Amino acid sequence: MKPYSKERRGEVLAACDTGEGTQAVALRFQVSESWVRRIKQERRETGKVAPATTRNRIPKWRAIEQQIREAIAEQPDITLVELKAKLGTDFCVQTLCNALHALKLTFKKKS
Repeated sequence: MKPYSKERRGEVLAACDTGEGTQAVALRFQVSESWVRRIKQERRETGKVAPATTRNRIPKWRAIEQQIREAIAEQPDITLVELKAKLGTDFCVQTLCNALHALKLTFKKKS
């Protein structure tokens, strides 16, 4: 789902600033009430009106990055399924694949 534009957000916030209620604004602009409350809160707390363009999150696999590196160094031809078992993690195979790509580590693709 694509985020609403900065202009759309500005229009909704301007309507809220005139004293119009959250429910009325949501109905008028055909958006959810929770979205209206969320952008009002975001503006109040951060001063931002524009939608976020990037995500600043740390992947969960970063917690076991060193273990991944050591396992690949120890057994470079390990498959993803074997790596998952060796690490004893509940991460899916695709998550481990993404981690190896991000870490620029090579691995055996088929079992």
